[in-house]
Amino acid sequence: MSQVISTLRQARYENLAFWRNPASAFFTFAFPLMFLVIFTSIFGSGEVTVAGGIRVSTSTFYVTAIMSFSVITACYTNIAISVTFSRDEGVLKRVHGTPLPPWSYLMGKVLHSMLLMVLLVVIVVAFGALFYDAEPPTDNLGAFLLTLAVGSATFCVLGLAITAVCPNAEAAPAVVNASILPLLFISDIFIPLDQAPEWLTTVSDIFPVRHFAEAMQAAYFDPTGTAFEVSDLLWVAGWGLVGLILAVRFFSWEPRR
Repeated sequence: MSQVISTLRQARYENLAFWRNPASAFFTFAFPLMFLVIFTSIFGSGEVTVAGGIRVSTSTFYVTAIMSFSVITACYTNIAISVTFSRDEGVLKRVHGTPLPPWSYLMGKVLHSMLLMVLLVVIVVAFGALFYDAEPPTDNLGAFLLTLAVGSATFCVLGLAITAVCPNAEAAPAVVNASILPLLFISDIFIPLDQAPEWLTTVSDIFPVRHFAEAMQAAYFDPTGTAFEVSDLLWVAGWGLVGLILAVRFFSWEPRR
C-alpha cells in the first residue's frame, strides 16, 4: 500500500471516529455560531475599519472574525489537544512501531482537521449571508482560498509544535488555550482593534493570529477583487515554517514520564 493511500485511510478513520461521537460533533459546529451570535448581539451596532481601510458593519466584521477563529480552533487547538492525548495514551508509541508510516498518521489527523475547517467555514459563510448580510467573497475567491490554505497549514504545524510544551494530557487544554486565547482578544478577532492603543497592536503584530485575521478580512471585503495581503500571508507562512522546524525537532512519540 502506498504512503498516500495510507494517509487517506488514516484521515478516513479519523473522520469516522469524529462522527461516531455526535455530541462532540454537534458542539464543534455549534460553538463558533454561538460566539458569532453573542458577539454580534453585544457589539453588533456601528461600523469598524478592517484591513485595507474598508468600513463595514460590526456584525459583518464578526463573520470573518469567527471564521478565523474556526480555522484556528480546527487546525491548532484540535490537533494540539488530540495529539497530546494520543501520546499520553500510548497510541503514538504503538503507531510508531507499526508498518503505518508515522507521517501518514499525523497527516491523517491534519487532513481531518482541514476537513473540519472547511465545513466550519462553509457554515459560518452561510450563516453570515443569511443573517448578517455578509456576502460570500465570490469576486475574491482565489485570495480567500489561498488565505485559508496558508492559515490552516500554519496552525496545523503550530498545533503539532505546541505538543512539545504540553507535559501531559491533563495539562494540554490549559496550555493550548493559554497560548491562543489572549491572542484572540488582541488580534482583531474577539474585539475590533481599529481604536486599540499602539502598544497593543505592536504586540499583536508579532504573532500570526493578527496577520491571518487581517488577510481574511481583505479576502472577504476588498471590493476590487485583488485581495491578496501578501505581507500578512508571508508573515503567517513564516510562522508556519518556524512551527514545522520546532515540530520536527521536538515532537515526541512517547509519553512523558
